[in-house]
Amino acid sequence: MSTSSFTTFVTGFNYLEAPRWHDGRLWVSDFYKHKVVAIDMAGQVETVAEVPQQPSGLGWLPDGRLLIVSMRDQKILRREPDGTLAVHADLSAIAGGPLNDMVVDVEGRAYVGNFGFDLMGGAPMEVARLAVVTPDGQVSVAAEGLYFPNGAMITPDGRTLIVNETFCNRISCFDIQAGGKLGPRRDWAVFGPMPESRDIAELLPQAKVAPDGAALDAEGAVWVADAIGNRVLRVEQGGRVLAEVSTGDQGVFACALGGPDRQTLFLCVAPDFAEHLRAGAREAAIWSMRVQVPGAGLP
Repeated sequence: MSTSSFTTFVTGFNYLEAPRWHDGRLWVSDFYKHKVVAIDMAGQVETVAEVPQQPSGLGWLPDGRLLIVSMRDQKILRREPDGTLAVHADLSAIAGGPLNDMVVDVEGRAYVGNFGFDLMGGAPMEVARLAVVTPDGQVSVAAEGLYFPNGAMITPDGRTLIVNETFCNRISCFDIQAGGKLGPRRDWAVFGPMPESRDIAELLPQAKVAPDGAALDAEGAVWVADAIGNRVLRVEQGGRVLAEVSTGDQGVFACALGGPDRQTLFLCVAPDFAEHLRAGAREAAIWSMRVQVPGAGLP
């Protein structure tokens, strides 16, 4: 399939990440506008939070309050009922770089990734720790040794956490144990060999797939945004690619399954992910496409 499969849902943003379908709308972070917006199916955009630092991952506590990853200062913010923002947790003791994506379980427990190093500054790659944050804001290490932990999903039964590792050709998973602790890492899908270099300019060409944001469907497959391949893949556990859709000359960095029946695939697209190019641009968009299998599990 090709870009003709998609329609433009909304456009005119800087750079969009972490789309989540919640309460009848698509919620998404616009990095360089420092905003979180919610978009209804008619394409009407509402700003729901203005964040001092760069926002990324989103999730909700059981009482409906929104949690927002604040990337640069390595904090999780909480949007109170009156719209004000409070610090929910400080992850600076765990994160080795800017915070990244997040998934929040039904009890309000958040699993949060981070870069592990200064990607935009050109630093060599370092492995990262995955954090877990309790509903009252207590922070601990959930897993270690991950290669840029990114898009995260929790299966409908609440027993498995799936985490994309953007820089090592794989998707990992963990059993979720009592109290939210994670079991040992295991492969969910492997696309190629581990990288042989820590230099990003050398590492990226070695990647078969660079799994970024992702969405789980009701058949247990995952839609994966390939951050270097200008494509979205539907992958089953074990790594077999069930579908591939090109995004042409646009990069795709995140996706979500939403709409009233959760059968609309939303893609966050932009020409690239370079901060110096995206920060002043208005080229980012969300594309949409109908799919046969609806979304499942926590977004």
